[in-house]
Amino acid sequence: MSLPWPLRSVIAGTAGTTALTLAYATERRLRPQVAGPLDYDDSLVPGQIVASIMHLPHVTAREENELGLALRWGYGSAFGLWHGLLRKRIREPWASLAFGGTLMTATLTLFPVLGRTPPPWRWPPSVIATAFGTHAAYVCALAACDDLL
Repeated sequence: MSLPWPLRSVIAGTAGTTALTLAYATERRLRPQVAGPLDYDDSLVPGQIVASIMHLPHVTAREENELGLALRWGYGSAFGLWHGLLRKRIREPWASLAFGGTLMTATLTLFPVLGRTPPPWRWPPSVIATAFGTHAAYVCALAACDDLL
């Protein structure tokens, strides 16, 4: 039985989000000397962006974390639809390369614009490496899952 491509893509997006989350957990174990967030996606910034867009006053750090996790799992799953559309239009590996490019463009532009982080050229090299590494895990897992389904 073949799943409709939108459902397959959302499931693949969830698999990608799982891989991204596991990549963060793995990096934390490999870098125990890092006490705080590994990059901006791993910080309270995504939750602050959601709180700002939703005009939520007086949001605690715990609530910002929860909003950030909801955003990660929500957009991570739904963003699989973009990969599914690309996959229908162009073949792999081009669909995944275009998808990854879109994802990183969004990451590198939306954090400074919406999250008021420094521009990417001012991010520490470890933050850039983590952002690219975790998002590569996301793209690879999503594409593999999409292909398997």
